[in-house]
Order: sequence, then C-alpha cells, then structure tokens
Amino acid sequence: MSNIKFTYLYRDGANFKSWGEVIFANPENLALDEIDKTLADVFLPDNLFVASQISIPEKFLFLDGKFTKDDHCYHEFDRAEVCEAAPTDTLGRTMTDFLREVKLVAKQGWKAFDVLERT
Repeated sequence: MSNIKFTYLYRDGANFKSWGEVIFANPENLALDEIDKTLADVFLPDNLFVASQISIPEKFLFLDGKFTKDDHCYHEFDRAEVCEAAPTDTLGRTMTDFLREVKLVAKQGWKAFDVLERT
C-alpha cells in the first residue's frame, strides 16, 4: 500500500519559506487527482489554510523569535504525492480521515489569528 505525502509551506510576505510534510496512510488508495481536487475545493484561494486548525505542525519562520512585518497566519498547500515512507501523522489519521477533517474545518470557517499571539 502506498502512502500519501502532504507537502506544505509557510511563505512570509517577503517570500521566505519554511517547508513541512506529513505522511498519511492511504488504505483506501485515493487517487492524487481526487485528493488535489478535494483540497482545492476547501482551502482558501492560493491553497491557503491555518495549520493548527487541521492539526499539522506550524512552520512559521518567527518561531525562533524573530517576528517581522511580513509574517501572517496562513500556510500553503504545495502538493500531494505517493510515497512508500511510513506515516508520520501524530494523530494516526489516514488520508481519508485528514480530508474529512479539512472539509469539516473549511465548513466551519478558516479562523485567521494575530501572529503576534505566537511570538
């Protein structure tokens, strides 16, 4: 069985980036185009989302204490790809579970927050 690697990033207003990835089991063998379409339908424009709302690690550049005027609260989906590496999701979700959670969060609304609260 192949797993799915969800790759995302934090890109500040000056275009500095910090990358992250979470690997989900894919026992239902969801197709990549189905995953991409589902995520495109529920993420904000430009594939933006709030990482904490879907329980994946935040990749903020300012976590080292260097907040700048370019920082904001959104992360960006980059791609989903098939991989053979072991799942890394700390909650043990499958890709189907993750998509279900993302859809639920999107329905409830992505909640922006002041990044100064995280510094």
